[in-house]
Amino acid sequence: MSSYVPFLIFGLVVGSIYGLAAMGLVLTYRTSGIFNFAHGAIGAGAAYVFYELRQRQGWSWPFAALVAVVLFGIVIGLAAERIAVGLARVPVSYQIVGTVGLLLLIRAVATWIYGPEYKLFSPFLSHRRAFTVSGVAVTWESVITFLAVSLAAVGLYLLVERSRLGTRMRAVVDDPGLLDTAGTSPTRVRRQAWLLGSCFAAASGVLLASQQQQLDATLLSLLVVQAFGAAALGAFRSLPLAYAGGIAVGIAQKLVSKQTSTHGWLQGLDFNLPFLVLFFVLLVLGRRRLGDLGSRVRVKAVKTKPMSPPARAVTTVAGLVIAVLIPQLVGAKLPVWINAMSQVLLFLSLGLLVHTSGQVSLCQMSLAAVGAAAFAHAISGGVPWGAAVILGGLVAVPVGAVVAIPAIRLSGLFLALATLGFGIFIAQFFYVKSYMFGLADLRTGRPGALGLDTDKGYYYLLLAFAVAGVGLVMVIERSRLGRLLRGLGDSPTALQTLGVSVDVTRVLVFCISAFLAGISGALFAGQFGSVSGVSFNFVNSLVLLAVLSLAGRTTVKAAVIGPIGMVVAPAYVTSFADGFQILFGLGAILASILAVRPTIPFARFISRDEFRRVGTTAARAGREPAIAPVPAGGAR
Repeated sequence: MSSYVPFLIFGLVVGSIYGLAAMGLVLTYRTSGIFNFAHGAIGAGAAYVFYELRQRQGWSWPFAALVAVVLFGIVIGLAAERIAVGLARVPVSYQIVGTVGLLLLIRAVATWIYGPEYKLFSPFLSHRRAFTVSGVAVTWESVITFLAVSLAAVGLYLLVERSRLGTRMRAVVDDPGLLDTAGTSPTRVRRQAWLLGSCFAAASGVLLASQQQQLDATLLSLLVVQAFGAAALGAFRSLPLAYAGGIAVGIAQKLVSKQTSTHGWLQGLDFNLPFLVLFFVLLVLGRRRLGDLGSRVRVKAVKTKPMSPPARAVTTVAGLVIAVLIPQLVGAKLPVWINAMSQVLLFLSLGLLVHTSGQVSLCQMSLAAVGAAAFAHAISGGVPWGAAVILGGLVAVPVGAVVAIPAIRLSGLFLALATLGFGIFIAQFFYVKSYMFGLADLRTGRPGALGLDTDKGYYYLLLAFAVAGVGLVMVIERSRLGRLLRGLGDSPTALQTLGVSVDVTRVLVFCISAFLAGISGALFAGQFGSVSGVSFNFVNSLVLLAVLSLAGRTTVKAAVIGPIGMVVAPAYVTSFADGFQILFGLGAILASILAVRPTIPFARFISRDEFRRVGTTAARAGREPAIAPVPAGGAR
């Protein structure tokens, strides 16, 4: 039994930090109706501020912690609250894009300043022994961390449940209009909740960085995101259950690490346990038990004058001519365009979900990785190149069907959470397995016939795949299936009354999307001589969604513009290549806030007194005339 004590102690300490982050997340979600995907990035940003002040500027750790946790938490909390005001009046899918954009923005700024390499983070609390348990030394760092976090958790609970401010926070969720009538500004109450939630996120980021003794923007965001699993155990509503869930997840994680240390095929399961918890808890609870505090609204259809058939034909031919001439125009930059061309099908796969059917997926890059790995193994097994590409797409189809399972049980925000957890689990657990990429690069290649192994030949081959993919999506959108998918996005309930199986439609669109993503991954892998999991970082799924929101609201248009913005533009502006990630984040935030009324100036949009007073509850009730309510169970 004593062999478990170190794991229990470490799990208790780390789990309490998870619980602290989860409580801050639940607080902001309960009071504003906006689920903050950037919660982990706020913690990462605070850890970088603490690192800069303490290790590079030589400040004492109490002053560095005061600035990083309190001052930085307040500043970022004020910014997040302003963003939340704008996002509260848009559909849930745009709320997801907006907070994902904030995540990308904070992560990109940290990477731009400090570089992508991880930094050593020196612990700031004493590692001297405080006492022993069953012969295991417990350090003062563990004791102080656990006690401080527990006191903060108890203090937040008492604040919310026993104080006047807590009563106002609960009231702002139930009826902000009534609270405003009583003389209390709902906007001020929400702002105070965002300040507290951001400070909790900042504190958890600094403490986790100290526990890990390293600083990496992506890894630290991922560690704090593990609080999502803890928040799920509290159904994203209960503060005490969120904290208890964090401790449970932390202890279970460390105990699993002990059991899997002797089983190579289970390596990595401990790190991914919170994402499995998130995934399965969401499936068990379902959309009815979870509810959704965010606004259930959709953008009213905007009348547009369609292009005449001759104008559409001219535009299409002009685009194809430009695409054909690219190899003659770009010179040494042709590999960049090859890379961009391989991403067209990936954008089509996500656009078919988001724009056509109203579903949200944050695991498209992982589906592309499945296709790339299947393609590489097929090439190594002697399968012809073309058949290997198709096989990559087919292997991704059953994985897409698995992703569709939460789509049956969930929608909107919680579907995005489930796909995020699923994508991270694939990336962190399966990538290193021999049946995917393993620990070494997998050999790939281009077809050897007809000069297709040259850059120019391979470009034209990818262009043919892109044209075929665009044609397939256009056929789908104009067919009966396309009408069903649009109905799925607008009103699943109305679709069901017509005798159509909503669940079958959801599974079908996810399988088609996975097929396109798998082929895109295979084409991407084929342009190089080898491929590894490094090329399919799960964060790129978030970047993909952000760029898609900027590339337009039609599937085909976004599939053409998206790869140019994501791949080509950074390659031509090399001095600002890292800065494009910042632009993607900012652009996603602005595009989401202005999704309903793009003609209203941004400053005026986020400062309208009436909307600030009624908040998301009014949006759900349909008080805003420019926004139409979506029936219960709707996807957007």
